[in-house]
Amino acid sequence: MSSLKNKVVVITGASSGIGKALAEAALAQGAKVAVCARNPDKLHATFSKSDNLLCYKADVSKELECEAFVQTVTTKWGHIDVLINNAGMSMRALFEDVDLSVIRNLMDINFWGAVYCTKYALPSIIKSKGVVVGVSSIAGYRGLPGRTGYSASKFAMQGFLESLRTEMLHTGVHVMWVSPGFVASNIRNVALSSDGTAQAETPLDESKLMSAEECALIIINGIEKRKRSVVMTTQGKLTVLINKLFPSLADKLVYNHFLNEPDSPLKKYE
Repeated sequence: MSSLKNKVVVITGASSGIGKALAEAALAQGAKVAVCARNPDKLHATFSKSDNLLCYKADVSKELECEAFVQTVTTKWGHIDVLINNAGMSMRALFEDVDLSVIRNLMDINFWGAVYCTKYALPSIIKSKGVVVGVSSIAGYRGLPGRTGYSASKFAMQGFLESLRTEMLHTGVHVMWVSPGFVASNIRNVALSSDGTAQAETPLDESKLMSAEECALIIINGIEKRKRSVVMTTQGKLTVLINKLFPSLADKLVYNHFLNEPDSPLKKYE
């Protein structure tokens, strides 16, 4: 029997990619699932109507909308067992060239969105001895060139969650973060360029990446086993390990990796 059966699971940024796959997997395991996204039409088009599903329009960068989303969930189902802070946005531009509003936008969504939702869901999660999850990235362990704002937001998220985990150590609440590595999703197509417009293309061959469905199952397994953190893919695990043991080597390997991606902004410096 799944440990998510009859649990109330809240997932932000669920209209596509990992969030969508997480919601579908949780529903399949018998959970009551609340999802939010900024585009309600896309959200409703993504999921079939179900008594076990709540779709809600919310921009996680807005504190009051996060509070209202959490309140709607607790009004409908009485409590929250699992909060998955999945909503996120990426970027692709050199810091020298990027408009600072891009970095501010990434921090508002990736970091503050997780803080807002966790703040308002935490009282209920404490009562249920539930789980808080942050969907982070390898960029939360290792700064990536051309992604300064994205890396900063993921480092901030992991620091926040690690502090919260320590605070919650004797409450029965479990706090964890997961780092998927490169997963086939829409995040690179909507990644922000230097002026804040969507990149509208991906530099990667998405067909060769881990699927969002596989990623979602790994995350749910981590929730069920209450893992401290989950780093996915061989490349991701090696990056974290090399960066910890040989940081100067990691600088060179990471630089060369991103230099060789199509239309790399790093070519400006070559």
